[in-house]
Amino acid sequence: MTAATHPPDSQHQGFLGLLPAPLRAYALLARFDRPIGWWLLYWPCAWGLALGGGARSHWPLFLWMLLGAIAMRGAGCVYNDIVDRDLDAKVARTASRPVASGAVSVRAALLWTALLSLVGLVVLWQLPFAAQIVAVASLALVAAYPFMKRITWWPQAWLGLVFSWGALVGWIAVGGGDGLALPLLYAGSIAWVIGYDTIYALQDIEDDALVGVKSSARAMGRHVRGGVGACYGAALACWAGALWSVRPDPLIFVALVPAALHLTGQVVTLAPANGADALAKFRSNRFAGLLVFAAMLVVGSAP
Repeated sequence: MTAATHPPDSQHQGFLGLLPAPLRAYALLARFDRPIGWWLLYWPCAWGLALGGGARSHWPLFLWMLLGAIAMRGAGCVYNDIVDRDLDAKVARTASRPVASGAVSVRAALLWTALLSLVGLVVLWQLPFAAQIVAVASLALVAAYPFMKRITWWPQAWLGLVFSWGALVGWIAVGGGDGLALPLLYAGSIAWVIGYDTIYALQDIEDDALVGVKSSARAMGRHVRGGVGACYGAALACWAGALWSVRPDPLIFVALVPAALHLTGQVVTLAPANGADALAKFRSNRFAGLLVFAAMLVVGSAP
């Protein structure tokens, strides 16, 4: 087994460094040290709210869904670490995770998952009934995700289904219209997730090969830059279609130009063998999500 180290994207500054060691373990377990995860979960929610026309009429939902993203991303990470504790112990980047290292017991981790889920339940009650049903339906996908890396080369595609689900919830919560806008928005988000999570998986590609963990990064091999580029291209095409479905005006495509330039820059400068570069590119998708949100907000709020 490779020597265990802290994950390179862990951050022990700020409030996390002030916490007592036992509490710090639970914060690390929920990835409170890595806000990138909840931003990536949140942006599709915000896209659905904005493109569905609810930016003004339903603005409190932006805040509620951010809280929900933080809580449920934390709960999902804890659940994932419980399921993956055997694999995590064999990979250098994940061996120091609280459950894999024994710092937090499985029973305590389950209780922590339940507590975080209660916060998610409070957020759920803020949604209209139809959106509540859609949100609850995502739990089946969430429960299956940790097992995907054991049975398919494309667990990133399953993560795309999970992390993009908020677009459906947000759209339905604000009463977005019928047509192709929502399925195209969702499909674009899935392609985006596959792209950025493939970049993230480049960090573990050698360890994954040793322990038998499957990933899109391993499946793409030396074509990973082209594969990520294809995912981002598909995402942009779907988002352009979603914007057109809401407002069929050629000018709406201008709104996506900043996001397109950013994603293109990621692909062109990607260094697949450099783990630090992969992590930096992955994290930059927080900004990419903001740029896409700006496009959805402009088009969805237009009279």
